[in-house]
Amino acid sequence: MIKKRPPAPRKQKKKAVKSAEKPRRKRRVAPKKRRTVKKKGPSRLRRLLLRSLLLILPLFLLYVGWLDWSVREQFDGKRWELPARVYAAPLELYVGKPITRTAVVDALRELGYSERSRVSRAGSYSNHREQLRLHSRPFQFWDGEEPAVVAELTFYDGKIDALRALDSGEPLEILRLDPLTIGNFFPANGEDRQLVQLDELPEILTQTLITVEDRAFYSHFGINPLAIARALLVNLRAGRMVQGGSTLTQQLAKNLFLSRERSLWRKFREALITLILESHYEKEVLLEAYLNEVYFGQDQQRSIHGVGMASQFFFGQDASQLNLAESALLVGMLKAPSRYNPRRHPERAKQRRDLVLNLLAEQGVISEEEARAARRLPLGVLKKKPFGRSRYPAFLELVRHQILRDYPRKDLTSAGLQIFTTLDPRVQRAAEEGLQQRIQELDGGSRDIQGAVVVIHPGSGEVEAVVGGREPRGTGFNRALNAIRPIGSLVKPALFLAALEQPERYTLVSPLADRPFQLRSGDTV
Repeated sequence: MIKKRPPAPRKQKKKAVKSAEKPRRKRRVAPKKRRTVKKKGPSRLRRLLLRSLLLILPLFLLYVGWLDWSVREQFDGKRWELPARVYAAPLELYVGKPITRTAVVDALRELGYSERSRVSRAGSYSNHREQLRLHSRPFQFWDGEEPAVVAELTFYDGKIDALRALDSGEPLEILRLDPLTIGNFFPANGEDRQLVQLDELPEILTQTLITVEDRAFYSHFGINPLAIARALLVNLRAGRMVQGGSTLTQQLAKNLFLSRERSLWRKFREALITLILESHYEKEVLLEAYLNEVYFGQDQQRSIHGVGMASQFFFGQDASQLNLAESALLVGMLKAPSRYNPRRHPERAKQRRDLVLNLLAEQGVISEEEARAARRLPLGVLKKKPFGRSRYPAFLELVRHQILRDYPRKDLTSAGLQIFTTLDPRVQRAAEEGLQQRIQELDGGSRDIQGAVVVIHPGSGEVEAVVGGREPRGTGFNRALNAIRPIGSLVKPALFLAALEQPERYTLVSPLADRPFQLRSGDTV
């Protein structure tokens, strides 16, 4: 019997979700496409700036190179236009010279010598009853340097009876004083200066300048950021400009190479020039240039520049003779030369000088005792300032005519020529007084009569005096040189001499026909 196999059970389908409730099928959403941002180059402004920089940088470097060359060319060459100085004949003193004590004293006063009880410094004299003592100034003549001499003179019967050196007691053969400056030919800018070298100046002068104006001079690179920040803070507190932060090198750059214009471009150029100067020159060279350039005030049409000219203008002496008090006065004036002018404002100048002395003591440059002693001293400024214009304009015009025959006009006003002449101040004064007296005798003060004088030494033929009119200091028409007048009977001696040199034709009794005649000179009648 065949047994039937029961049917196999059906396989059930596996369910994806075991939960009883069939979940709703989610709709598949395609993901959004990510926006890709393309990398762009520099923006238009950045590209413009970059191109400008690439263009400007070479031009800037070229400008710096040109400025560097220009600054060094001027600084190494002729930095200043120096006026020509015209000197009178020097007064020479020797035993037997016919001159009185009064005449020598007058000459010393005209030269700017100061009368003192002791002749301890150059440019001074003491007038005792029996002797006249003087301390001459050193001077560079055309034939060499004349050193300073301390001498004693005695007089007898209108002459020099004895002349000896005070330090050694030995007799002197001759004593030549520094000559009187009778005029100057100034450059167009009117600047008057006398160049000095740093090693000729007293150390206290340079120490005072650095202490007051730029204490970090030997350590900074031309620009002192700390000084600028300090000055800015002081000015902000004061609400006005009371302190500057410029270094000595910046001041030198401004005075030598720049105008007085105030702008950012000018300040930028000042900084560049300062860095150029500091990179090429030693500190001592820059300091010497500053001392020759710095401004000390105005004297009519001329401006006083440099410590050399300032020392002569205010003290009548060489800058090498400056003492502590005088150095403090000159350095103190730099802040405001007109405000602290010792001739116009002596009290104000003294206060400024004493302030500088106190600062030197505080900084340890000098002792308190030295400062106290210097404060007690008077200013010592010459009461009568040296002449800027010529006291002898007629003679100076004669000099100008002769110099221009041998030198270009530019050299006369900018090359610093020293011109030594034959003018004798004593003869010049006598000629001026004689002409004045004669004119008064003739016109009685009506001012209708004019006159002129030319004095020539009979032995040498040198011109010793020229007066161009009744006003000796006048700068108008020079009648001594430019007036055209008939010579009249002045020609008779020359004519008689020319005739008598021909004895075969003329004698003192030769008759001459009184009728017109002609003289033939070569091919000209």
